[in-house]
Amino acid sequence: MASDIKFEIVEHIGVLSEGARGWTKELNRVSWNGGAAKYDLRDWSPEHAKMGKGITFTEEEAKKLKELL
Repeated sequence: MASDIKFEIVEHIGVLSEGARGWTKELNRVSWNGGAAKYDLRDWSPEHAKMGKGITFTEEEAKKLKELL
């Protein structure tokens, strides 16, 4: 049984790259299942109807990642 995941892209920050089929690797702030928005890095289909696996960061984790980079 598949669970429905609800999401809302609260803020589109930018596109890192685009694949041959139009999918884009994006950094956004996304609210998952009505929760607080987190930084989210993943591949998205052109209409944002489908998504690939990704990773989310809290505000603190995003700041730490910026320091590390």
